[in-house]
Amino acid sequence: MRKTKCPCTLSPYVVLRLERYVPLPQHEQGGFDHADVYEANGWVYVAHTALGTVDVIDGAKGQLIKSIGGCPEGSGVVCALSDGHIFAASRGSGKILVIHASKATLLKTIQVGSKPNGLAWDDDHGLLLVADVVDLHARLVDPERGVVKAVKLPGRPRWCRYSTFLDKFIILIREPAGYVTLNPRNGELSPLVAVKALGPHGVDLSADGREAYIACDGGVVVAMDLEKGAETCRAKIPGEPDVTWLNARRKFLYCALTKPGVIVTIDLVEMKVVQQVKTEEGAGTFAFDQSRQRLYSFLPNTCRAASFVES
Repeated sequence: MRKTKCPCTLSPYVVLRLERYVPLPQHEQGGFDHADVYEANGWVYVAHTALGTVDVIDGAKGQLIKSIGGCPEGSGVVCALSDGHIFAASRGSGKILVIHASKATLLKTIQVGSKPNGLAWDDDHGLLLVADVVDLHARLVDPERGVVKAVKLPGRPRWCRYSTFLDKFIILIREPAGYVTLNPRNGELSPLVAVKALGPHGVDLSADGREAYIACDGGVVVAMDLEKGAETCRAKIPGEPDVTWLNARRKFLYCALTKPGVIVTIDLVEMKVVQQVKTEEGAGTFAFDQSRQRLYSFLPNTCRAASFVES
């Protein structure tokens, strides 16, 4: 196992620069959860957990478009670009909100369980994965038909992704530390693949879907070869991570650390942290627009979004 480097093509370092702040609706306590970008128009959708809404931001103009209600305890948000939908999980209602991505209008809700949290979209089969943190099930959801399959997980799920290479969903499990894969065609769940670090939490995949970058509560990012189920390299990070996002163009991985409130940039060639950008304590969520190379961090104490661009 290699400890220091991953097989990526080197890209020059690019420093994230604060562009502006976008004011968001005020809350007295609580904050935000996951977010995603509809890259067709650059609109950003974020679960405003404290208010039970999904806030919609026009990234190009740097302004709030609207807030969509009916999302108590909002958690996961994911964009289905080819389908033109945004999906938002509501832990408070056990439902998924289906939102028209280009119009920011609520189309329908789907009952999916007790506490839906992690979401991932499969473009190939048109299915949404919903990971529930209370009944510990993964559910495959057809946007038209609803839940089509439910599978018991071996532990509490964290975040998840869909691998085009494997043609399977990747679901992180907090304890025992590892991940499982779920076949969207037949609902078959793999045995647990161990990750040798405490508390797998955030994850993103390489552009080809062959490698997973798993940010763990133990203060490390572990790269896993998904075909072999083996670690290839790792990088230390200065705290417990939350949201993790790959910049495929630059071969960088961004991780949000709620304490002290920073986003760290990891060079996946050298497998080391090359930048720390101050956000705000408690800011664990952000979204990254791959097309426009713009990052949005959501600040719970000042109720705003910080927009960063590469300088």
